[in-house]
Amino acid sequence: MSSSPKTAVVIGSGFGGIALAIRLQSAGISTTILEARDKPGGRAYVYEDSGFTFDAGPTVITDPVSLEQLFSLSGRKLSDYVDLLPVAPFYRLCWEDGTHFDYADDQEELDRQIFALNPDDVAGYREFLKFSQAAFDQGYVKLGSTVFLSFRSMVQAGPQLLRLQAWKSVYSTVSRFIEDEHLRQLFSFHCLLVGGNPFETSSIYTLIHALERHGGVWFPRGGTGALVRAMLQLFKELGGTLKLNSPVERIELKGNRAVAVWTGGVQLPFDQVASNADVVHTYRNLLAGEARGIQETQRLQSKRFSMSLFVIHFGLKKEQPQLRHHVVCFGAGYRDLIHDIFHGHELPEDFSLYLHSPSVTDASLAPPGCSAHCVLAPVPHLGHAPVDWAVEGPKLRDRILAYLEERYIPGLRSDLLTCRIFTPADFRDELAAEHGSAFSLEPVLTQSAWFRPHNRDSVISNLYIVGAGTHPGAGIPGVVGSAKATAGLMLETLTETQ
Repeated sequence: MSSSPKTAVVIGSGFGGIALAIRLQSAGISTTILEARDKPGGRAYVYEDSGFTFDAGPTVITDPVSLEQLFSLSGRKLSDYVDLLPVAPFYRLCWEDGTHFDYADDQEELDRQIFALNPDDVAGYREFLKFSQAAFDQGYVKLGSTVFLSFRSMVQAGPQLLRLQAWKSVYSTVSRFIEDEHLRQLFSFHCLLVGGNPFETSSIYTLIHALERHGGVWFPRGGTGALVRAMLQLFKELGGTLKLNSPVERIELKGNRAVAVWTGGVQLPFDQVASNADVVHTYRNLLAGEARGIQETQRLQSKRFSMSLFVIHFGLKKEQPQLRHHVVCFGAGYRDLIHDIFHGHELPEDFSLYLHSPSVTDASLAPPGCSAHCVLAPVPHLGHAPVDWAVEGPKLRDRILAYLEERYIPGLRSDLLTCRIFTPADFRDELAAEHGSAFSLEPVLTQSAWFRPHNRDSVISNLYIVGAGTHPGAGIPGVVGSAKATAGLMLETLTETQ
């Protein structure tokens, strides 16, 4: 009988990769994480500048239970490693006509604000919430960490998807229940947080609304990077190994098995290999010259990829008490803008923004009396719009800062202490993201579940995928769910060979 796999490597230290490594190490598999950059976290990289702390990556923490599970595997508590602070309201949403809405976990307050916009939508919202809860139960609780390795498994999920009319878009589903256009945008924007187009992404993604109402919205004291550090502290306490500045050059195969990875010209043998790197990068670059790598690269390059992001991190010499932690700033031509972001071939003139002001919740992220901010503008990925970001990036930065100063942060530019940008070209070059996509494959129905790259490769028997590019998709709950699904497959292999 063959010996049990005892060692595993996880390529990349994003949330999905770290969560997978914790699960493997907790189960007794000696696990190593190899990270190409000088700091862990993947998209959750941390910049420190002039006394400010800026999170590059996910800033909306939902479903803390999925994170607590990683610690409970070894009898520990998440709360002993990091302090999660509640964010209230969840978001403030603002429109150019002066309307704003504080989306909070307070039904009476929600009803009051909905009534002010359209009294008929109070009852409609209650019905939408029921639908969202059903989508949450089916799409997240039941299917979120299920593996889809065969088309049969997809067919078995079919009745559930039919009941939810999964072929309809998030926006059209919301519109069945709600009449006011502001509210339609409010309750359908969430899929943008995982790279989806509200007018095309499956209604299954209405589950994000119920996910937030069910588990709240949180922010780690010290920033998202503090959560990364907490998870890595646990991983190391369990005996795991993290190696930074260790880009993987290739995955070595022997037949249809991965036997080693190469980094820095050194061969490192492992029994199991899991990639948290960009899924196209994994097949095109890490399996370059291999038949499976060539075949899967060609298939993946025909897929639809999510939009990219233009990101500005900036620090101000004044506090901004008029802001909320999360502010969504809808532009004037929302539907047309979304179309241009996902299908256009140039940089749109208009923009909608997500403004993150973490020092509203945690003052330690900025020097005393100052404030830390990050603003994101969804933009087309490089495959659609090959923008010269070295030229256009500073121009867009200046336009966005002027817009924020006019509408949200008086005196912004005169109070500016530090500022940096991160463009689609940076997503491509620093994160090896295909087309500079911020969220990997676009979460449309035909690229979900079985149609998404599988958690285990169908040819290379011990090569696994974890993170946004596999099932169930992007966002912290999504990639942590992918880690649970992928770990289940890897540990199943362990059991079978004992």
